[in-house]
Amino acid sequence: MTRRRLVTTAVAAPLASAAVNPPKNQYFEIRKYHLRNTPDNQRQRMSQYLEKAVMPAFHRAGVTQTGFFASMIAPDTPFLLTIYAHASLAAYEEAHAKVGADPEFIKQQTALFSQPGLNFVRYETSMLKAFDAMPTIEIPAPGKSPRVFELRTYESNTNLTLRKKVGMFADGEIAIFRKTGLNPLFFGTTSLGVNQPNLTYMLWFDDLATREKNWKTFVSHPDWNKLKATPGLSDGEIVSNISNIILTPLPFSPIR
Repeated sequence: MTRRRLVTTAVAAPLASAAVNPPKNQYFEIRKYHLRNTPDNQRQRMSQYLEKAVMPAFHRAGVTQTGFFASMIAPDTPFLLTIYAHASLAAYEEAHAKVGADPEFIKQQTALFSQPGLNFVRYETSMLKAFDAMPTIEIPAPGKSPRVFELRTYESNTNLTLRKKVGMFADGEIAIFRKTGLNPLFFGTTSLGVNQPNLTYMLWFDDLATREKNWKTFVSHPDWNKLKATPGLSDGEIVSNISNIILTPLPFSPIR
């Protein structure tokens, strides 16, 4: 075999393998801890708990793609929000079983819950399945810190209209996001959670000014104006409500 053919084969082999074995769709576990501003300093307590107990335990359990955020601009503040990327639902169950049996985690959790006062008010959990068009989370490379993150949820009237919106993202909208500086972290449809049917995605920006600038670039982009004019794909037809929140990563968050 010639050297040229050897090099070509070595490069082509991983590409062929990826084509035959595409990455499986991850599941994103999103947990929101509702807090109150009280003398108990719930934000500090929960931030320390997430940093010292929860994050290390999940990492020991093999869940390393994690993010920890605080509300910046959002209703029902203050709150903390966590994201864990799992390879599958079975992996999610396995990770939680490991965390629940982790001696160091149990020790840290017991210490937290033994303190007087309330650590948080309530928490809620959603589970998302990643889009086929973006089956895995895309962690941003280290850069300007702290960045800002935007979590957006699109509700639909039916699963049919939800599928149309998911298809719209796959058929061009995600590509336009990338062109215009709307940097995606993940896209997923909600498998478990409130206000279904819906999809949720997360974007990141260097700062709020960049977010404003890049959204203006997106809404005026000719590719977007052409796509949204496609019959049957207007927001009024396939999206019934849009909500969004702006978050900042906690200092220890791996996603930042």
